[in-house]
Amino acid sequence: MLDTARAAIRHGLDTGRPPVVDLASCPEKLRQPGAAFVTLTLDGALRGCIGSLEPQRPLLEDVAMNAWAAAFKDPRFLPLSESEFTQLDLHIAILGPPQPLEFNEEQDLIAQLRPGKDGLIIRQGGRQATFLPAVWGSLPEAHDFLQQLKLKAGISAPLQAGTSSAWRYQTEAFGAQD
Repeated sequence: MLDTARAAIRHGLDTGRPPVVDLASCPEKLRQPGAAFVTLTLDGALRGCIGSLEPQRPLLEDVAMNAWAAAFKDPRFLPLSESEFTQLDLHIAILGPPQPLEFNEEQDLIAQLRPGKDGLIIRQGGRQATFLPAVWGSLPEAHDFLQQLKLKAGISAPLQAGTSSAWRYQTEAFGAQD
């Protein structure tokens, strides 16, 4: 999958277009629907991150398309340059199924979080955001993790039953650098 992600970015640099993924020769497991996030970093700093929360296409295709999008379509960054490509670190997180969390108020939700293990999706009104489990590395306290995720989502009101939803998930994560 790392080779496919890197090839998708290389294809984007060479053609300006997303790749076409050949699924015929890949293992059956990678042809099954899957959800993945691809995170790009340069010198330890975020350079792009795009992913899928739910399976919508074959896993290998999801990895390739999200790698391409992280490099060229993440609205927080300019498109990746050739010189950045040679220094790029790739990280892939394959998402497990989201599990709904029942809570009355934010403190209930915070008490259910498992630092270092859970990714979290929150939704309130039309706003939604997620943090992968890897984010615990920079936000190790559950309260801070949730507050920063709310900030990312643009949610200012407290999360509470009836107006908000939350799901946790785990990932299988791996990465490589040149």
